[in-house]
Formats: sequence, C-alpha cells, structure tokens
Amino acid sequence: MADDNGLGKGLIVGFLTGSIVGSVVALLFAPKSGKELRGDIKEKSDELLDDVEEYVEKAKVKANALINDGKKKSESLIADAKQKADGLLEEAQKILRDAKTKTDDYLETGKSRVEEQSSKLKSAVKAGIDTYKSEKNKKDEA
Repeated sequence: MADDNGLGKGLIVGFLTGSIVGSVVALLFAPKSGKELRGDIKEKSDELLDDVEEYVEKAKVKANALINDGKKKSESLIADAKQKADGLLEEAQKILRDAKTKTDDYLETGKSRVEEQSSKLKSAVKAGIDTYKSEKNKKDEA
C-alpha cells in the first residue's frame, strides 16, 4: 500500500513537472509578442497553481483519513491490551488465592500433627516420670 502511494505521488509530481516544462517550452517557441507571452505564462502558472492546490487538498484529506484510521487502530489495540492485562491480573489473583488456601490447609494439618505428637510426647514423658517415681518408691521401701 505504501508503494502504491509512492508510485501515485511520483506519477502526479512527474505529470505536474512535465506540464510545467512543456508549457514553458511551448510558450518560448510560440510566435507571440512579449505581452501575450507574459499573459500566457501567467495563465499557465495560475492553472498549475490551481492543480497544485487541488493536489495538496487531496493529500490533506488522505493524510487526515490515515491519521484517523491510525488512531482507531491504536485505540483498539490499547483496549485489547488492557483487556488481556486485566484477564492476566485476574488469573494471577486466582492462583494466589488458591496457593494461600493450600498453604492454610497444610498449616492446619501440620499444626494438628504437632499438637498430636506433642500430646503423645507429654503422655510418654509423664508415664516415664510416673514409672521412675514408682520404681524409686519401690527401691526406697525395699
């Protein structure tokens, strides 16, 4: 598409340049008086100026259209990127919640196991102390 615009511009610029050169050559070799020649040159230059103004106006319209299209596309891309970023953020928060839930579950399981083992250890220590005291009392009585 960019090559087409470059080719079109080249053709228009070439056409305008050729028109100018052709007009000047025709005016210089035409058998006319200086006054007529100056009038013809002015007339041709006015025509060319009108053509250039028309070309510039068309170029402005095309440039504005391209700019508007670019703005629309960039706005669309930004909206898509924001939507994807929001989706990724939401997914990351879900993963974090799941990890926290699993960690809490593991912590509760570990805590109950420690309490259970602690209780068994206390019972074993108490039983050992009781047995020691009982054995000591038996030795002291004997």
